[in-house]
Amino acid sequence: MFTMQNLREHYRFTDEDTERLLSLQPLAEENLERFSREFYDYLYSLPETTKILNSSNRPRLSEMHNNWFMLLFAGIYDNHYMNHLTRIGHAHVRAGLSVHFVNASMNQVRRFTLALIDENYSDREERRFLREAVEKILDMNLDVMSTSYREEEMKKVFVSRKVESFLIKATERFTYGLNLALVLALAGVSLSVVTLFVWDILHIFKGDMEKGILSALGSLLILWMMIELMDNEIKNLKGGKFNILVFIGVIIVAMIREILISTLRHDDLTTQAFLAGTLLILGVVYYLVSLAQKEHPKV
Repeated sequence: MFTMQNLREHYRFTDEDTERLLSLQPLAEENLERFSREFYDYLYSLPETTKILNSSNRPRLSEMHNNWFMLLFAGIYDNHYMNHLTRIGHAHVRAGLSVHFVNASMNQVRRFTLALIDENYSDREERRFLREAVEKILDMNLDVMSTSYREEEMKKVFVSRKVESFLIKATERFTYGLNLALVLALAGVSLSVVTLFVWDILHIFKGDMEKGILSALGSLLILWMMIELMDNEIKNLKGGKFNILVFIGVIIVAMIREILISTLRHDDLTTQAFLAGTLLILGVVYYLVSLAQKEHPKV
């Protein structure tokens, strides 16, 4: 399953595109009523979509379409945004709307938005960048929504559609909940490490200078390790991709701390040589993985 980060990479959707779409927000809000009017004039011109629309549900649908349109320019495109688009796609499937009319409607939105840019931006280069950003976000929206139809076809081969749908949603929520629990657990452990660092500092004032400094340094390394893990997990929750380098770095930091403790314990040379050799191997692995990620950034 793709994440929003994957989608952004595949469509080459950059942070600059985000800023350009965000700059269009006031213009979109100013023309929101016009968008709604023209969009529904188009929908009611098609017999197939008219069957789904009626006077009782139009206000609710109009509000939903307006919210979706404004979210195009909100500047927040993470996994929550992707899940929102997925729910919209499933709503289209449940309503019995053909994917053909989803594509046709998206084309209507595309034409409206691009015309809006052409009417309000005279600079050719700026207009080109804005048009490209709009094209990308609309294509990404269409991609995610269309996936709902493909999933619907796949469900036909299963015995129980409801059970399968429930299990998938429950598993997704459970996984997300575990990630949240992990972030909270890391935060709790980080507070404990700060306490440990303060305790190590006290050893320095008690006269045990060598032990205090080395222990405090080890605690700082653990704290740095916790910060890196939390940062990586937060990025993952926001739709970022898994970074194996962070975990290799954590192991390296743990090994450095073990070497410091071994020095304090005055372990024999064999033990210290083993720890140093392990650290060297981990360093080589880190370098090779880093090199591979530079050559293949999507790996």
